[in-house]
Amino acid sequence: MKSTIKDVARMANVSISTVSRVLNNPDIVVKDKRDKVLQAVKELNYSPNALAIGLIHKRTKTLGVLIPDISNLFYAEVIKGMEDAAHESGNNLIICNTDNNEERRLSSLKVLSEKQIDGIVFTSEPIFPDSYEVFKRLNIPIVLAATHSLEYDIPSVKVDDEQAAYDATDYLIKKGHTKIGMISGSMLDPISGLPRIQGFLRAHRAHNIELVPEDRIEYGKYLFEDSYKAMKALHTKFPEMTAVFATSDERALAAISYLHEHKVKIPDEVSVIGFDNTRMAGMCFPKLTTVAQPLYEMGSQAIKMLDSLINGVALDEMRSYMNHWIVERDSVKQFNQV
Repeated sequence: MKSTIKDVARMANVSISTVSRVLNNPDIVVKDKRDKVLQAVKELNYSPNALAIGLIHKRTKTLGVLIPDISNLFYAEVIKGMEDAAHESGNNLIICNTDNNEERRLSSLKVLSEKQIDGIVFTSEPIFPDSYEVFKRLNIPIVLAATHSLEYDIPSVKVDDEQAAYDATDYLIKKGHTKIGMISGSMLDPISGLPRIQGFLRAHRAHNIELVPEDRIEYGKYLFEDSYKAMKALHTKFPEMTAVFATSDERALAAISYLHEHKVKIPDEVSVIGFDNTRMAGMCFPKLTTVAQPLYEMGSQAIKMLDSLINGVALDEMRSYMNHWIVERDSVKQFNQV
């Protein structure tokens, strides 16, 4: 049977409050009593309850992380970065998969509150008013990763999605492509949908390439199956395209799969560029050229920011933007106009 603080107090012949003081502020306890308590702790192999210690110090050394879909490979490296940074700072993580569902998101926040966590990292999704109200009631530090909020003063870390999409499109145009299609998330998504569409369109304007967005952009969810359907619809309405910008690696792999099954050679006939640089980008055939996000560093930075806030350290900037870059592999080639 597991020893309790009462057992320690009985063996050391001291009060429970004395045991508590030895465990949490030993310098204020006289040496002989302190030694008796520590000896009893050792003999009984007593391990104080972490939550109880947290209540004393008003810290549980536990952080919550809300992920919209943990099956998405985007989060593998992000969470690894979070875990390593949490371990380094002496924190533990509770990962909650919200499944892009409002009810599950609010339920997860309730559970995290009950666990008396010290802070939360909220990823990818927009901050809706109902979530913000819960954040205010929790009254603990919040950091956003791979998302941000212009409405609320919540610290965030992400890449500049609009500029990253511009750079991806600009890269294709400089490779000679002017007939570029796009598989994108919804324009109603203010985090990665609309900004990447805006970057795509801005690059065309910068190169004086006219286009009708409805003719060259297909919208859909991020899952492979939905992206495959989007690529099919795009290829049907825009068969003359010579390149595709897919706004995630999973979307890009769906595009490659569709084109391969329909005997379209990649990149000889159609080039494909993705977004994220997840592990799968280097595993497919042809290997995927993509816009890289520093996924591991983003997760690590979010935890470091959160730990600083918990410890009362002011952040240098409210909204932190990380660098992105293009990783060239085999799915894009120079297009030479005849």
